[in-house]
Amino acid sequence: MRTKIRVLHGSAMDAAAIASESVDLIVTSPPYPMIEMWDETFIAPDASIGRNLAAGKGPAAFESMHCILDEAWRECDRVLRPGGLACVNIGDATRTLSGDFQLYSNHSRILKAFLDLGYAVLPDILWRKQTNAPTKFMGSGMLPVGAYVTYEHEYVLIMRKGRRRRFQDAGEKQRRRESAFFWEERNAWFSDVWFDIKGTPQALVTEADRKRSAAFPFELAYRLVSMFSIKGDHVLDPFAGTGTTLSAALTAGRNATGVELDASLVATCRDVLGATPGFANDYVRERLVRHMAFVRDRVGASGPMKYVNRHYGFPVMTAQERDLLIPDVLQTERATADELQVEHDEGPQRELAGLWENERWAEHPAATGKGPATGRCRTVPLPGAPAQQAFQFDTSAVRSATSR
Repeated sequence: MRTKIRVLHGSAMDAAAIASESVDLIVTSPPYPMIEMWDETFIAPDASIGRNLAAGKGPAAFESMHCILDEAWRECDRVLRPGGLACVNIGDATRTLSGDFQLYSNHSRILKAFLDLGYAVLPDILWRKQTNAPTKFMGSGMLPVGAYVTYEHEYVLIMRKGRRRRFQDAGEKQRRRESAFFWEERNAWFSDVWFDIKGTPQALVTEADRKRSAAFPFELAYRLVSMFSIKGDHVLDPFAGTGTTLSAALTAGRNATGVELDASLVATCRDVLGATPGFANDYVRERLVRHMAFVRDRVGASGPMKYVNRHYGFPVMTAQERDLLIPDVLQTERATADELQVEHDEGPQRELAGLWENERWAEHPAATGKGPATGRCRTVPLPGAPAQQAFQFDTSAVRSATSR
């Protein structure tokens, strides 16, 4: 299977390079209105925002910031197919202007924007970002009335364009079956509060870029891509930042396009995508080994499970998991400066297929943490371009774990 990942330098408000109704899923986190680090982003296209902030007119500045985002949501609507989903990670803002502290409800204002576009709003997710910092409490300390509730969560808003998507042809139905998630993943992922994703982004970007872009964790993007799209779908992030959504889409076997206004972050996106294949293959193996650990515990507590996955040979809880297949990234190649072509394996990881039956899975490097878990993958640069890092991984630890 081949997919492609594009990184476009431009504005989310005008994504002319993306065809209308060509996107199946949007996963993004825009600049947060009324969070100071994003003030200049909003003031650049509308100087009145700066004047309103300086004058202490918070609600007016808030609305003007969201009017700018509204343009991006209209462009998202243009490119999203009927039945497609938009997932927006957003936090509300708390801010003091002219001595007046208040909350600015970004999530409700974005919901209003999508409702005005005719979208169906689906149940959302609260991403709990707990901190133990002693300074997290706000206001008058231990004295009543002037103390404020600490704010340690963000929203993942989920909106659908039109009616629910239908899968018609046989090929699409098969890709959907292969894109299934495990029963135990469903139980965690489709809960309304996520406690298990910490506010520490994935390690593919530098600390400076993380702070500058406020990148969200890889796991958050990967879950959303896996929950709301199937293999071969087209995922869009109109505020690509450091490329976390694109990296998650590459790992999950989806096509993806990212749009980013900051030229330096476009370069970071490309670096992240270049580093993703090895990371992706390790991540997928860890996911598969976690399932085998779940099966071990479940069988030990409750006895044999009814179904078996056709590709890997391990037990699964439901019939819908029998065709689940999470293949490796085999090779990436720079087609153009903006586009990375990705080749995915068509079958299961050779060292994992049948590992359950010979009871050697617990010795796999992904389970023990003793060395690389990744199989083969290589990166081919553009002709004439400087050689990029090639992702060739030593599989001796895998062979020793499966041959004893």
